[in-house]
Amino acid sequence: MLSKKTKYAIRALIALGQNFGKDSINISTIAETEHIPKKFLEQILLEMRNAGFLYSKKGAGGGYSLLKDPKEINLVHVIRLTGGPIAQLPCVSLNFYHKCEECKDEKTCGIRNAFLNVRDATLKVLSETSIADLIEKEKSTENED
Repeated sequence: MLSKKTKYAIRALIALGQNFGKDSINISTIAETEHIPKKFLEQILLEMRNAGFLYSKKGAGGGYSLLKDPKEINLVHVIRLTGGPIAQLPCVSLNFYHKCEECKDEKTCGIRNAFLNVRDATLKVLSETSIADLIEKEKSTENED
């Protein structure tokens, strides 16, 4: 399951992505429109800024904006930054690997083998889905209504 932090980070990136190439957006506006607690959002945006996703500007007219085109920000990067591993088991994680305590042999473990496939499928989808894709999906869904 995605953490609230990860969901809020994705929502904030969508809001900033919809404004890409325009003026910065202040935290209060993002928090209000996306229904994210402001203090929590401040922490998330600071973390994403430190990771190179965002630019921040202080003072009047200040706020946050994307450093990269929304097409270049894939969900896999956001999830790893805000939520940790993609894999559901530590023994199949690419970046957070450690052997399961109860495992006798990783090579023959049926659970591990199944979840390697789950990890690979999940990584494929998350690596190929950008913030721009989510923005487009939301636009096309709104147009259907």
